[in-house]
Amino acid sequence: MKPSEDSPGSTVALKERAVLLFREHLDTVRRRTDLLFAGLMMAQWVFGVLVALFFAPYGWDGKERALHAHVYTALFLGAALTVFPIALARWRPGAVSTRHGVALAQMLWSALLIHLTGGRLETHFHIFVSLAFLSLYRDPWVLLTATGATVLDHVVRGAVWPESVYGIPDPEAWRFLEHTVWVGFLDLVLLHAGRVMRREMREVAVRRAELELAREREEAKSAELDRALRELSGFQEHLIRVEKLAAVGQLAASVGHELRNPLAAVRNAHAYLSRRLSRDAIGAADDPRVPQFLGVMERELSACAKIISDLLDFARERPPALQPCPLRPLVDEAIGVVPTREGVRILNEVPESLPVPHLDKEQFRQVLVNLVQNAVEAMPPGRTGQVSVLAEGAETGPWAIRVIDDGSGIPPDVLPKIFEPLFTTKTRGTGLGLAIVANMVQRHGGTISVRSEAGQGSEFRIHLPATAAAQAA
Repeated sequence: MKPSEDSPGSTVALKERAVLLFREHLDTVRRRTDLLFAGLMMAQWVFGVLVALFFAPYGWDGKERALHAHVYTALFLGAALTVFPIALARWRPGAVSTRHGVALAQMLWSALLIHLTGGRLETHFHIFVSLAFLSLYRDPWVLLTATGATVLDHVVRGAVWPESVYGIPDPEAWRFLEHTVWVGFLDLVLLHAGRVMRREMREVAVRRAELELAREREEAKSAELDRALRELSGFQEHLIRVEKLAAVGQLAASVGHELRNPLAAVRNAHAYLSRRLSRDAIGAADDPRVPQFLGVMERELSACAKIISDLLDFARERPPALQPCPLRPLVDEAIGVVPTREGVRILNEVPESLPVPHLDKEQFRQVLVNLVQNAVEAMPPGRTGQVSVLAEGAETGPWAIRVIDDGSGIPPDVLPKIFEPLFTTKTRGTGLGLAIVANMVQRHGGTISVRSEAGQGSEFRIHLPATAAAQAA
């Protein structure tokens, strides 16, 4: 996509990214060039010493081979010209001072080699090679620094010691002009080449920025599409679950209504037979199986009644009838309904001074009964434990009711599913208890959450809004 087709913000971001990429690339090139010149300086030092050893005695005196003074010049002056740029390249790579320091050292190396060879014309080409290498920095000011150093060297040495530059004591005036023209011509060529290279680097940076922007947009679109697909999948699953639950609710209401009357008749018959057998039946008192089976019938009939009650509670959605309802007495009523269990204590820790909230008493008692009974049943067999019911709130603030146990806890893979209808880990049960609790809490405008840790127990927390009192007013 072209930048002109983007929004103004995207265009600005694209330009800024392109400038950043260009600068990063240029900095990388200049750091590499610093390292290149560090190695070149070492090579020039070795070469300069060899030239002084084997060429300088004959280049200047043409006499017998001897340790010429230029050997010391190459050794010590060459060391100074080498160590300084290497230190800059090592400690300040890519810096402006490093580029100009390298340029000065490199052009002084050209001057030193020209001096060591007695001003031979071939050695002057080292200046052109040095300028070509320095153009790798893509910095026109570096070339100007190098050119200025070369011109100044020719002017000073040409006036003081012309033999060191041109190889003869009285050079013609056009020699300086000739060198200056050739250096200037090469500078123009290198400046143009550097400008072209920088333009190409900018174009590459722009294309790279465009590719990065396009990739980011594609990734954003892909992430948005994935999120939309997940949401759609979740909506579909939710819709399917709602449809199933609606069908289950209708079926539960129908089945529960149809079974409630026959079940009541069976329970009445069971009660009548129990009384007659215990009073009149011959041999009933001597048969231990009679009371055993009567107890089984009573227990199973109670379980069936509980299942039908859960189904009907889940199927119908009666809106809560809010009224002032003190919490501590309500918790006492709920605890009195829950079957006791040896070794498990149930504590009502709701403050007596707590303000009175507005609740549907019957619905909220059922909520507390289910939560407390689940907490009691969460205790491992044969172990003592404690279940605590706490509450806090204010007349104008939100309410929080907590049911805490120190039982075995809820496994992490089960925790997200406990409020789903028909989900249960018990061998007996409909899996509707916590679903009914969540439904009733939602009808009060509240939320319910759970925090559990394996082996440490669980905490169910109910949050009720402060608007409950206002709605009941």
